[in-house]
Amino acid sequence: MSTETASTPEELPAVVTRLFKGVMYAEADQKMWQSLITLTSQVRDYVAVLGLNLIVDESEGYAFLKSKEDPEGALPRLVPRRQLTFDVSLMLVLLRKRMLEFDTNSSELRLIMTELEIKDMVSVFLPESSNEARIRDRLGTNIKKVMELGFLRKLKGETEAYEVMRIVKAYVDAQWLEEFDARLADYRDSLTGGNKS
Repeated sequence: MSTETASTPEELPAVVTRLFKGVMYAEADQKMWQSLITLTSQVRDYVAVLGLNLIVDESEGYAFLKSKEDPEGALPRLVPRRQLTFDVSLMLVLLRKRMLEFDTNSSELRLIMTELEIKDMVSVFLPESSNEARIRDRLGTNIKKVMELGFLRKLKGETEAYEVMRIVKAYVDAQWLEEFDARLADYRDSLTGGNKS
């Protein structure tokens, strides 16, 4: 019996507690990440009793808890479901698409974007306005919200540079993208229809 295997039972509560606090990244805490990898099946069994699924992506270096599908609503929700505004959803979709382009065309591991690049990427999809300052403020607020949700991380020592976190790939999956693209098409139609009248 290895010492690593012998020490795992005490680590289980710490790993589960850390996962309840939010997304766990390999690079942020190597020791905790290694404990999670060693205890994956025990953590999965433990959280399953609470109606949760453990999602681990070793290649991307993140893990998180997700509520199991509960069509009857019999279980209380331990992981909060966040209602996102259209603007925040749009930003997440565009960040996910940018991540896809980045992974396809770059050998780098981290996607870094400036605040201006993010704002420019999103503003293309917003209705034209005579108040440019208000739109920039709104986009700044949305960037802060996306940071709070854990999809962007401000780079240390950089005032306006962000790393796009790889968790966005798990959150914004192909189905989510497809559904949002349909909503975006409706949104564009409503904007052009609104301009005609």
